[in-house]
Amino acid sequence: MRLPPQTLYLRSRGLPGALAALLGTAAAAAWAAWWLVSLPDFDHTARLPVVVLGPLLAAGVIGTSLHTPSDELDRTAVRAWWPRRLVHVLAPTALAVALLALALPGHAEEFGAPAAVRNTLGLMGVAAGATALLGARLSWLPPTFYAGVVYLAAPAGAEGGAVWWAWVTRPGPEGEAWAVAAVAFAAGTALYAWRGSRRTTGEA
Repeated sequence: MRLPPQTLYLRSRGLPGALAALLGTAAAAAWAAWWLVSLPDFDHTARLPVVVLGPLLAAGVIGTSLHTPSDELDRTAVRAWWPRRLVHVLAPTALAVALLALALPGHAEEFGAPAAVRNTLGLMGVAAGATALLGARLSWLPPTFYAGVVYLAAPAGAEGGAVWWAWVTRPGPEGEAWAVAAVAFAAGTALYAWRGSRRTTGEA
């Protein structure tokens, strides 16, 4: 039985497994957010680790699925591949955004759904750009390094322009943080759609 091209594409990129991992990430984020808030003397500001780690894991899962198993065929194909690459980023990202938003209901002014959505978009943009520059296997490294450094170094307030450079740790409604995340998502997605994944040693 001959499989349709869409099914072959999904399987070759490992997207079924990536989508399953996204579901698991959202479920874990929902449980962790509930557990943190239920601790004595904690409130919804305690969900900061969830709105950083959940989107970071989602970006890593999607980023590693952006590999190109046959880049020679992609370059010589009659039809342009950038629309497929664009959909490949946008569709799983939309799913991750929806799942993580549902995992963190309420308290939008703190670390709720808006912060999770913003961080998912921004970190996914970083991962997509890293895929084009470093390859899909290493696409998780730049967003992980950035989020880790910022999480440890960012001040509680907005001193020193932290609202810009530490956008991943900011509360949900801050416009400056959203602007940086939106630029990161647009730039990274455009770069991946244009160039595709960089081929690295050992990829099939």
